[in-house]
Amino acid sequence: MKKSFFFLFFSIIALNIACSQNPPASPRMTADGKDVKVTYGQPSKKGRVIFGADGSQSLEKYGKVWRTGANEATVITFKKDGKFGGKEVKAGDYGLFTIPGEKEWVVILNSEPKQWGAYSYKVDKDVLRVTVPNIALKEPVEKLTFEVKNNALVFSWDASSFSVPLQF
Repeated sequence: MKKSFFFLFFSIIALNIACSQNPPASPRMTADGKDVKVTYGQPSKKGRVIFGADGSQSLEKYGKVWRTGANEATVITFKKDGKFGGKEVKAGDYGLFTIPGEKEWVVILNSEPKQWGAYSYKVDKDVLRVTVPNIALKEPVEKLTFEVKNNALVFSWDASSFSVPLQF
């Protein structure tokens, strides 16, 4: 009888824990192309100011390294050797970080793909950096989005977007 009660008690606790798990506020998404794939946490704008100057109320500051997504750092996988922003890149997994700017973005491929945020980001692990213009959007994009299209990696969130040419 004690074993049955003990088993029932722990079964109820386990069921309660399993049922209380909520999906993450920023789900893990994938933008998949023929030769490149991007896996990222997808936060939402939710009425917030996303990009702005240091000292502003913005979520992400201009000139600061950002994981370019939510939670775990964004991972970009090159399925074969190619060019990213005109620079040679070997097949493999990389952490994708950015430095947002009002007029341009620095897009970074880092050799450490598995990181939580940008807390352990180390510049000496960078494989390459490319600078691309900021594209101001007329309508804000609610959810951070990556797309692989027309030989380019396209990022859009809030009123900002950028595109990095891909060549394979």
